[in-house]
Amino acid sequence: MTADQTDTADTRGEFAKGWKVLLAGVLGVMCGASPIPYNIIGFTVGPLREEFGWSQTEAVLPITLFGVIASVLAPVFGWMADRFGVRPVALWSLLAFALSFAAVALTPTGDARTALYVYYALWSVIGLVGIGSTPVTWSRAINLWFYTNRGLALGILLLGTSLAAMVVPRFAVEVIEAQGWRAMFAAVALFPLAALAVAFFLFREPRADERPRAIESESGQLTGVTLGKALADYRFWIIWLSIACIATAFGGAFINMPTMLALRGVDAKTAASVMGILGIGIFAGRIITGALLDRFWQGFVAFPLLCLPAASAWILLGDSITFPLAALAGFLLGFAAGAESDLIAYLTGRYFGMANYGRIYGMLYMPFGLGSAASPVIYAQAFDRTGSYDPVLTLAIGAFIAGGALLLLLGRYPETLPEAAGEDEPAPVTMEPA
Repeated sequence: MTADQTDTADTRGEFAKGWKVLLAGVLGVMCGASPIPYNIIGFTVGPLREEFGWSQTEAVLPITLFGVIASVLAPVFGWMADRFGVRPVALWSLLAFALSFAAVALTPTGDARTALYVYYALWSVIGLVGIGSTPVTWSRAINLWFYTNRGLALGILLLGTSLAAMVVPRFAVEVIEAQGWRAMFAAVALFPLAALAVAFFLFREPRADERPRAIESESGQLTGVTLGKALADYRFWIIWLSIACIATAFGGAFINMPTMLALRGVDAKTAASVMGILGIGIFAGRIITGALLDRFWQGFVAFPLLCLPAASAWILLGDSITFPLAALAGFLLGFAAGAESDLIAYLTGRYFGMANYGRIYGMLYMPFGLGSAASPVIYAQAFDRTGSYDPVLTLAIGAFIAGGALLLLLGRYPETLPEAAGEDEPAPVTMEPA
């Protein structure tokens, strides 16, 4: 059998065995707590300010509370996925996310201060229970099913966020216009319930005889370093800092995109269309980045792709924005977001292995969650103080470029990693060409 035939056989074999799990994972990511809150929060600002008189910062602060709580708990949920398996963690978290998200509809009317505190408390609960429905769990299962085509499989998995960006904003706007923002929370909660029904029947980890041999030792144990050894590795902190730079620059631009466009005369439905195009960008970024990662060293892939949102920020700095320019800005921003999310899951598995994937991924998800949570408030504060997003967009250009450049420092992938058991002894690591 030739090398090309072997690659084709590996491709068909992995997808033939894992496609049902991958499908359930796509829906789980789409309907989980990673994309949905960020896709609706920007459209709640206007109705909340109109009803309660809250400031821009007060209206978007819940996404920060959610993001900070979820980020701090990401390693905990990752540990639970490592310890108890992905399936129970993901399914229970999807259910809890649906119920807590729907509960936001119960925010009281009347006194604005009381309503604000209840609103914040409900969002905090979403953060407490929802993180298990994010890629922290779903990506562990996909990494266990796929190796030869891991980049592509992770790209497909994370298409869920782009599907959410294409569907959820328009759905949310329609419900808000017809029934109000409270009804929107209850209606959008149906998405995770639908994903839960599919995942219940299709989603699972592979049995030992179904796993790719490349992620195991000769004795059949998963390979990978401990969390402690990962934290002592300079590459962990390079990835951590890169993710922090990109997420902090991206989150606020994404959340406040409808407001940025409204300031330049773009109506809400057109802004929702731009957000849909942003979702298409995420879709393209996922697939293209995943396919490239299976063939080239990540530095050659990551740096140019993560510079794309710098061009998006530059477009948004313009005094007036036509729909084609707004669409281009949304697409480039989404494309880079797709690339970054692929990279977190891919780099975790390639540099640190699968033995303690959930814990290590959870730690690397932390800067993503914290940056995404802090970013909307940073952008909102810039707007509240200056009446413009231009100063923070200028800083974002530098952050996007720096985040991509950092990944050039990672070096080659380890070819071998230690077994899950006996990791305390240093293991010989050979290197494969970039």
